[in-house]
Amino acid sequence: MTYLKSVVKPMAVKPIVAGILLSSVAHSGLLAAQVLEEIIVTAQLRAESLQDVPVSVSAISGTKMMEAGIDKIEDLQAYVPNLTMSETGIGTNIYIRGIGSGINQGFEQSTGMYVDGVSYGRGQLSRAPFLDLERVEVLRGPQNILFGKNSIAGALSLTTAKPGDEFEGSVSALYEPDHGEEVYDLVLSGPITADLGARLAYRNRTMDGYMENLTNGNDEPNRDEETIRVIFDWQASEDLDLTFKYETSDFDVNGRQIEIDKEEPSLDPSFGGLNYSQILAGAFGQDLSVLNNYQDGRRSSNGDYSENSTDNFTLNANYALGEGTLTVIGAFMEYDYEELCDCDFTAGNVFSLISEEEYEQTSLEVRFDSGTGETFEYITGFYYQDSELEFADQFFLPADSVLVGALDASWAAGDIPFPYAPGSAIASTSAPRSFQQDTELWSAFIQFTYNMSDDLRLTFGGRYSNEEKDASRSLDVANLDGSDITDPLAKGQAVGVYTGVFLFEPHDLNDSRSEDNFSPMITAEYDLNEDVMLYATASQGFKSGGFDVRSNASPDTPFPVGTFAYDEEEATSFEAGAKTTLLGGAAELNVAVFFTQYDDLQVSVFDSKVGFNVGNAAEAETQGIEIDGRWMLTDTLTLTGALAFLDFEFKDFEDGQCTQGVLPDQVLVYPGSTEFDGFCDYTGETNQYVADWSGNIGLDYTNTIGSALEFRANLDVIFTDDYNPSQTLDPAVEQDGYSKINARVALAEIEGVWEVAVVGKNLTDETIVTYSNGTPLAFSNFQAKSRYNFYERGRSVAIQGTYRF
Repeated sequence: MTYLKSVVKPMAVKPIVAGILLSSVAHSGLLAAQVLEEIIVTAQLRAESLQDVPVSVSAISGTKMMEAGIDKIEDLQAYVPNLTMSETGIGTNIYIRGIGSGINQGFEQSTGMYVDGVSYGRGQLSRAPFLDLERVEVLRGPQNILFGKNSIAGALSLTTAKPGDEFEGSVSALYEPDHGEEVYDLVLSGPITADLGARLAYRNRTMDGYMENLTNGNDEPNRDEETIRVIFDWQASEDLDLTFKYETSDFDVNGRQIEIDKEEPSLDPSFGGLNYSQILAGAFGQDLSVLNNYQDGRRSSNGDYSENSTDNFTLNANYALGEGTLTVIGAFMEYDYEELCDCDFTAGNVFSLISEEEYEQTSLEVRFDSGTGETFEYITGFYYQDSELEFADQFFLPADSVLVGALDASWAAGDIPFPYAPGSAIASTSAPRSFQQDTELWSAFIQFTYNMSDDLRLTFGGRYSNEEKDASRSLDVANLDGSDITDPLAKGQAVGVYTGVFLFEPHDLNDSRSEDNFSPMITAEYDLNEDVMLYATASQGFKSGGFDVRSNASPDTPFPVGTFAYDEEEATSFEAGAKTTLLGGAAELNVAVFFTQYDDLQVSVFDSKVGFNVGNAAEAETQGIEIDGRWMLTDTLTLTGALAFLDFEFKDFEDGQCTQGVLPDQVLVYPGSTEFDGFCDYTGETNQYVADWSGNIGLDYTNTIGSALEFRANLDVIFTDDYNPSQTLDPAVEQDGYSKINARVALAEIEGVWEVAVVGKNLTDETIVTYSNGTPLAFSNFQAKSRYNFYERGRSVAIQGTYRF
């Protein structure tokens, strides 16, 4: 106990709240008076009680998400320990138990996301807003048997709300004045005929933003989101049910939640001890807003935007065959986006990057569920997916870029060994890139359960996958408009500077890869009694290899070093746990202990300039404990909570990105040049986003007022230990442990016709960094340490109203 108290000192509110509640309830004699409502999940592709599932699962209902203002995965992480989601400058991270995909458009997420059984593996899709969900389930640990498709860290399963047997409708609105947030929802659902039901859901969300851009005067990030979904559910016969869903969504963002922070004086004596922002403003005459280089809710930037659109068609058919069910899920999904990144993350005129991506995916899953209650049970099926990815970006260097003048000045001083003025050679140029990839995947799977007795069950599972990828990537040096530089001398000089200074090397690559994998799993379950189920699982997970989108050089030449193909990633995992029902059904307590070893872990390493190279770290291990539970203290009061301990260690990772100013453990020396670059050894180190302890405590209170009204109150305390949001584990940006409070107070008509609520999020107004890295080119070109940080939204208080009919 002494150790636990010392660990959670920064989150003292947790033991205080829990201690007061447990003590007061124990003295009141109300321990076993109530029975919890059962939570039904589909973590094993069939509806069953959460307490019967031998997996570490967190389930969040659609009602809870609405009440807590959970609009996207980034909001969900507060309620699920060991889940982290964050935006980065050019990508999206989702981590479970310390494992996630790095920054590269070639990656699919290590945490698989599935919407109504359809894989949404691309990182950009994890930014899409939630709408009218029945529930979200977070499955931790490799989930390759039933979910498949690269779910090596875990899986997020989103289930949309379906039409009911009776007509119902609702309109709701939320308004938050400080950040100008407005949310409007409409739901219409019910039968059209005796056999056909329909559900329409619509959401419009806008927000001015919670940061002030001092350069252009805008509030950022400014959001404009619109989603519409229609579902038809047809009971075609007594045995056949068909569900068709169409959903379209647009979610656009102007600006970013980024600030420059933790700058240090340049190590180059020619800059007289100025930091990077002072160099931009003083030496190069850039907008004075760049001098705002500390965290204060204000930023400097020339502007960013991200414009996204998605479309999805899904047909789900369920046909009863004897005691079993044949399920067919066919889907077509596509999205596109365009992003402008002011990727020096300052108001300085340094460089910018425009990227575009288009993606199409067609998938078909056919599976048969034998049903339950027999000695032998099984789920078996086949999955096919075909996808096309097109990505393009362009790096821009206008004639008045700071880098043009800086390079020419260094050349004139004799610091850069070029035979010509390098800045002038790249003025008004760009580096356009194009990437295409076609992927075809098929797999077959089975999960077989042998009910050896009423108390003991053994489950065996396996999934065989075959995946083929064809990809090409080209990079060139061109004029600002993307046209070719026709003067051979000018083209050669520009290529020389791009290669030597930015590690851009023109290339044209093509490659193919084909890989096969078999992922096995075995689980033993034992019912100690009717209230305690024990389980143990051993499994292997797999994530396919692929092709690097963002490397700026070819792997076929010695200078500079680039990458294209990378290998598959494998995991061996062991998990043991208990699902318990206590106090006659008034409480539940679930525990999971896990250990997972990852081999050839896929990592994306910043090249110290403006690019990323994908490689395979040799080995990593993650282990820990996860505890969650519920306790219905009285008819009106329920206590919920979750606690997680996580330990992560790279067992062999020699080729990592170095923190600014840290001498590399491996120095790259090229023929005819001096020391140029290097890698740092992270063997024995942890990973970004790994907090030793994290968790949450919640109180839900409901009671009547008179005969016509109902009062509801929710209090959630979210806490975490220290963690580092940077992949370089830069100690200057380590996030301190914190406790964050979310709360909701509502007054409703007792039959649920109307409800008015006040919703508060991050009421303790914690300053939380979600991602950090070195400011591009600041140290490599000016020897000035500088960091850019993504910040979570601060305190917000909103009014929420709902009317149901």
